[in-house]
Amino acid sequence: MSEPERLNEIVQPLIPQIQAGDRGALEKLIRTCQQQVYRWALSKTADSDDADDVTQEVLVRLERTLPSYRSEARFTTWLYRLTGNVAIDLQRGRSRRMRLGEKEAVWQQSDTDADAVTAKDRPLDAIHASNVARLVRVYFEKLPQQQREIFDLVDLQGCTSAEVSSMLDMNGATVRAHLFKARRTIRRRIIMDVPALQEELA
Repeated sequence: MSEPERLNEIVQPLIPQIQAGDRGALEKLIRTCQQQVYRWALSKTADSDDADDVTQEVLVRLERTLPSYRSEARFTTWLYRLTGNVAIDLQRGRSRRMRLGEKEAVWQQSDTDADAVTAKDRPLDAIHASNVARLVRVYFEKLPQQQREIFDLVDLQGCTSAEVSSMLDMNGATVRAHLFKARRTIRRRIIMDVPALQEELA
């Protein structure tokens, strides 16, 4: 089950309680959604400060709109689109440069240091799965926005291409094309940094 599906199972039963005036259910839903909204916002903005701002605004809008929420789409699909709209609103007209070195890692790990990126000369037996995962995270952050979103949803959160197509309101073939490009880019960059992994990634 993908992360959005799990979230949907948790929060969907809370919506009728919220609409019946249960403040506790509303607070529980907001707490439950916060981390996922932040993750989506970070994949859209590639900036931790902007992701924080987007998350806070989404949660404010959730509190305001949930009592009258009506949607034919799944709640998580609606929430994902809301997050995207807020991100667009926040970034519109804002001139800023990317601050890659300051971004907060979405996986909440403190060990994503530069050593993993500059591991070209390490022997193969010193390169293990966690190092490869660090490289993936570094290069994930440098992908174009749409590729980054789709890679995150499919390969990191476990969504199917059909789910992503619905969430992004995008043709399935386009989703698969962006995913292919993202995977290819990450694979090539890992091989450039760690040539010893070429056979494993072939």
